[in-house]
Amino acid sequence: MNSTPVFPTSPTYQPLDNTTTAASPTLIAVIIAANDFISRANYAYSFFAALGFLSACFLLYSFVLTYRAQRRLVWLDCLLWLFCGLQLLLLLLSLYAVAHRPNDLVTTRVGCAALSFTINTASTCSLLLLALMAYVLTFNPASHTLPRRLWVCVALVVSASVSISLLLAGLRGPSDHLGVKENCFMDRVQAGISYAATKFFLAFLTPYVLQLGLVIGGCVRKWRSTGRFLSGSEEGSMFSTVTVIVFFCQLFYGVVLLRGVRLEERGAMSHHERAFLCVAEFVLFSASCASLLLMLLMHRPHRENLRELFSRLRDWCRNPGRAQTNRIKY
Repeated sequence: MNSTPVFPTSPTYQPLDNTTTAASPTLIAVIIAANDFISRANYAYSFFAALGFLSACFLLYSFVLTYRAQRRLVWLDCLLWLFCGLQLLLLLLSLYAVAHRPNDLVTTRVGCAALSFTINTASTCSLLLLALMAYVLTFNPASHTLPRRLWVCVALVVSASVSISLLLAGLRGPSDHLGVKENCFMDRVQAGISYAATKFFLAFLTPYVLQLGLVIGGCVRKWRSTGRFLSGSEEGSMFSTVTVIVFFCQLFYGVVLLRGVRLEERGAMSHHERAFLCVAEFVLFSASCASLLLMLLMHRPHRENLRELFSRLRDWCRNPGRAQTNRIKY
C-alpha cells in the first residue's frame, strides 16, 4: 500500500524538495521533530493495542466457553459480548494508523470515506451500548421482559449509529472525484466546523447525556427503594470504570479535532498541530484497548478463568510430561 509523508502539500505545508532543503533547514527540523513525536506515540500505542487484542481474544474465548457450559448467556453478558466485539473491531480498524504513521494511508476518497464511516458507526454503537448497559444495571428490569426489550433496543442502537454515521459521512465529504487517491484521515480537518461539531454532539455527547439520565434515574429509584446502586454487582463497578475512561478519551479527541478544524480554517495548522491531532487518534483508540483490559481484569468470571489458565500453564511448565485433563471452570 502506498504512503506519503504525513503532511500533505497545501498552502500551509511546503513539499520537501531540494529547494526547501537548501532554503529552510528549520522547516526540515520541525518536520523531523513532528514525525518523531508521532512515531513515539505509535510505538506506545502498538504495545497497548497488542495487550488489548490478547485480552479480546481471551474474552471471546471465555464467552464461548460460558455458552457451551450453560447453553445460554444472561442478557448482560450478551451486551458485554457485543461491546467486546465492537471494541475489537475498533482496535483492528486502528491498524490503518499503526501501519503507516508517521506517514499517511493513501487510498481513494471513497475508500477513506468507508473507513471513516465504519469507525464512526462502531464508536457510536459502543457508546449507545453503554447506555443500554446503564439501563439494565440501574433499573434491573424483570428477566421475562428483557428478551423482547433488549433486542428492540439493540436494533435501535444499530439504526441510530448507522443514521448518525451516514449524516457525518455526508458532512465529511468530499462528494466528487471519489476515485482520486489522496492522504486518508479518519476525520478531515478540511471538512469544516459543521462536521466536527456534529460528531462531537451527536456521536459523543448525546450517548453520554442519555447514559447520565439513565444513571441518575436509576440512582433516584434505588434511593427511594433503599436498594443498591447499579444492582450492587461487580458489573456495576466495571461499567463505571469503563465509562469514565472512554468518556475522557472521547472528550480529548473531540476537543482536539474541534481545535484542529478552527486552526485549519485560519490557515494556522502547523506541523506540530497536525502531529498532535494524529496522537489524539491514538488516544481515542486507546479507549478500546483499556476497555478490553478492564473487562478481563474486573469481570469476575473472566478474571477467574485467566487465573485458572495461568495456573494450568504453571503446572504444565513444572510437569511438561504430565497430561493436562483439567478444563477452565465457570
